[in-house]
Amino acid sequence: MPTAQPPPGPASPEVTEIERALNRITYLSTRARHHERLMALAGVPLDRAAVALLRQIADSEPLRPGELAHRLGVEASHVTRQVQQLQKAGYVTRAPDPDDRRAQRIEITRRGQEAIDRIRDVGVRGMQVALSAWSSEELRQLATLFHRMVDDFLAHAADDAQDSLAAARPES
Repeated sequence: MPTAQPPPGPASPEVTEIERALNRITYLSTRARHHERLMALAGVPLDRAAVALLRQIADSEPLRPGELAHRLGVEASHVTRQVQQLQKAGYVTRAPDPDDRRAQRIEITRRGQEAIDRIRDVGVRGMQVALSAWSSEELRQLATLFHRMVDDFLAHAADDAQDSLAAARPES
């Protein structure tokens, strides 16, 4: 299935504004000071990479390290180092893969789930304060549109991955 190419010419003003807003949100939410404040309020001493990995583990079934790396778009060696640190701190554990006993899957522990729950609670409370002037209907619409956008981004990324695989295959 070919990936849809962007239309020729400049992007629409609406898409340009969405891209600008997303970059601003990303910048604000990934600043080191923001992360440090969030971790202090949650009482969780993890760096940003470890939090991203722990969130992914919490949101999915147990996965192999390579699958985690793929989902996060990072090198497997980064995941291996982070998993070792998270395991040492008691946030995750390794379990044999039921499909291949030579492989391992990474699972969140009770301590890891409690840490993610605290991180999410602090984040949600902060967001609640920031969006307190929004109506319930506006919040519902925003949530619906954000989920739709993420789904479309994921579908586009999957199409790109399939196109890359197809291009890498030798012609028969």
